[in-house]
Order: sequence, then structure tokens, then C-alpha cells
Amino acid sequence: MTDRQQLIVKNVDANKQMILDAERWLWAHPQTGYTEWEANEYLTEKYEALGYKLVQAGNIPGFYTDVDTGRPGPTLAIFGELDALDIANHPESVNGMTHCCGHHGQSAALLGIAAALKEPGALDGMSGKIRLIAVPAEEMIQLAFREDLRKKGVISYMGGKVEFMHRGFLDDVDLAMMVHGGAAGPEEAFDFGCGMGSNGCMAKTIKYKGKSSHAGGAPHLGINAQYAAMLGLQACNDLRETFQEKDTIRFHPIMMGVNVAVNIIPDEMKIESYVRGKSIEAIKNENKKINRALTGAALAMGAGVELCDRPGYSPEYHDPAFMKLVEQCCVDLVGADRVRFDYEKWGTGSSDFGDITCVMPGVQFNATGAIGTGHGIDYYIKDPNRLCVNSAKAQLLVADALLTNGGEKAKEIVKNYKPQYPSIKAYFEAINDLILDKDAVVYDENGAAKVDYLNI
Repeated sequence: MTDRQQLIVKNVDANKQMILDAERWLWAHPQTGYTEWEANEYLTEKYEALGYKLVQAGNIPGFYTDVDTGRPGPTLAIFGELDALDIANHPESVNGMTHCCGHHGQSAALLGIAAALKEPGALDGMSGKIRLIAVPAEEMIQLAFREDLRKKGVISYMGGKVEFMHRGFLDDVDLAMMVHGGAAGPEEAFDFGCGMGSNGCMAKTIKYKGKSSHAGGAPHLGINAQYAAMLGLQACNDLRETFQEKDTIRFHPIMMGVNVAVNIIPDEMKIESYVRGKSIEAIKNENKKINRALTGAALAMGAGVELCDRPGYSPEYHDPAFMKLVEQCCVDLVGADRVRFDYEKWGTGSSDFGDITCVMPGVQFNATGAIGTGHGIDYYIKDPNRLCVNSAKAQLLVADALLTNGGEKAKEIVKNYKPQYPSIKAYFEAINDLILDKDAVVYDENGAAKVDYLNI
């Protein structure tokens, strides 16, 4: 490493205990998306103690702060996510929630970055600004709760980064990065990894509507919404062979259960799901088939079905030039044998960081140090030095490489990047086309049905 890189590493090490303490505290205080007020309060106190002036999101958790080098140049955003998951069976769950996504490690690392940037010489030679963003609600869960927030005017979009974009918090940002925690098995012993990108997704809420009656005495007078839902999901399963491998489509519904006694024909069944895919166009195309299947099942049972589609997350594409710079910084930190960057690898999960890459160059890479299965009951961070402390160092090495020499590298990456949309405004216009609210089957007084499941 150069003398400059050694100084960056030293600055992080000077704040190592703060990072480790934050990881433990945040792990012990998990909350799900748009409710992360405990983490927001804890981190606000820490950032303000370091001397930062924060711009709070206000009616939702999250904030950002700018580190100004005092010299003109690009603005780099670095994200740390706040939210946890519902997973009551995790042995360390708190109120049914756990950070088995590793987001608490990101927030601890971001705090370490903030502290290191206050150390002597931290900004020497850098130009432009670094925007540190503590962002809520990356996990696309609790769709009914988020839809209620949307109807109340609290939020406009389901995902935290999308909501922050909508609120203008990234209007003057030029490029972005973040690190996600992960696990590396004994045969994959590495510290940092990255692929080319991952699927986007559409969020779906489906509500089958039937008619209640006595399940034993008069089932012929009822319309079983649960049966209609089961039939609809079977029809969707039978469509899977029509999905093309190149589109990496995923559809994984979960039935939310019925709220009636066992001797009553259920008159409602709610389902939550995503349609994931490699492109927005592929998601749109396959979603039409899925909606058709769901609607056909309702028609077969004489039930109704309400379809609610919302923009989820856009496909995430990493800029290769930016990715190459990140890879080199990781190699400088831990050595080439500890770094796994694959410029063809595609992931089938989704993240709202994909929405960021729609309008600016961005890279989300992984830092290992966790064990178990992501989103599983055996997940936790075993080595916070690797996942939190090292990731803070790597991100600062990247920031320095981007913003030194007048921000030359950052400017070059931004100049050569070809975003999917020419502006944030154009991006929102495109994703708003995904919105659908329809009763897909409407019956007249004679029982004749009118069917409409298309998003046009």
C-alpha cells in the first residue's frame, strides 16, 4: 500500500472500537423497514458527537450528511442500510426481528467511515464531496404496511433508496457505492467479492375475494377464496417452463392466511409476492402472464381477484470501470488471493441499489465475515473485523481513489457511463408505468364476467 492508503487504514483503526460497539448495539436493536427509529436515534447521536450536521428524512427513519473536501469536484454517495427482517425463529431475534441480512454491519461500517473522515489528513488531496447516507427499508417486505404508508402520504415508494431519490436526496450525487455483508464458506475463503449485477423486481399484492358460508352445512352457498388462490398459484407454477433462462425470472408467492374459523368458507385470501427479472421489460412481460393466470383462477371459481402491482427494485448493473477500480482497492487492502470479482456473474436477488445504478454509475460489493445462510435462522456476523472494519477501509480507499487529483477517476467514470435513464425524472416516469390497481374480474347481475388484468 502507498503511504496515503496506510494513513486511511490507520484512521479507520483509530475508530475500530466504535465500529465494533455499533455492530453489537445495532444487532441487538433490529427493526424492519420504515420503523428503524432506534437505529436512527443511536446513529444520529454518534454522528452529531463527531460534529456532523445531519439532514433527517423526517417522517421516516434515515438521514444523510455531506463531507466537503473544500475543493470542487464530484459527489460520491456511500450507503449504509438500517433495516432488519421478520424472522422470529432466529435464536437471537428481538420482538420477532433479526439482522440476518447483515445491514447492521453496513451501518456500523458507515459510522466508522464518518469517524475516520474526521481524523487528521483524512481529506488531504481529495476533491468534491462524500455523502454518507443511512437509508431505511431495503428489504421489500411487509407490503401491506408499506402500501398503507403510501396511502397515508408518508411514503411514495416501497424501497428506502427509491424513496430517498424521490425526496431529492440524490439530486446532486454523481456516483454511488456500498458494501453488503456476506458469508464465505471454507472453499471460498475470500474477503471481498462482486458480480456484474442482479435482478430487479416488481412487488405484488393479490387478494382473492369469495363469499363466506357454513363450511359443513352449506358450502354450496359460499365461494372459497382460499381454493381460488391455490388454483391461481398452481396456474402460475405451470407457467414456469415458459420463463426463458436469459431473463432469470423468479416468482415466489406467500399466502398470508385466512382470518376465519375452520367451519367457515373463507371469503378472502391475500398473497404477497415479487416478479423478479433481469430487465424491466422481462418483468412486465412475464407479469402479464402471471396476472392472466391469477385472473383465470378467480373466474373458474366464481371469485373476484384484486391485483395490486407496485414498482419494486430495478435491475442492478455495475459499471465495469468503476468495478475495476473497486477491485484494485480491495486487492491493495487484502491481496489478490482474498478478492473474488466476476464480471459475468449475475445474481437473482434484488436490491434498491439497482435503482441507483439506473441513473448513475454504482457498485455494491460484498464483504465476508458472516456465517450461516443469508436471511436464515443461522446467520450472524462471526468476524466483524472483516465485515465491518475492513469494509470501512475498502470503501475509504475507493473514495480516495475516485476523488484525488481533482476527482479525475470519478469524472472519467461518470463521463463514460451510459445510464438506463437520462435523468431521475425519466426513471420515475418509467417505473410508475408498473403501477396497477384493478379488480380483474367483475360480475354483472346475471353472473357474466368482465375480465381486465392488463396494466394499460
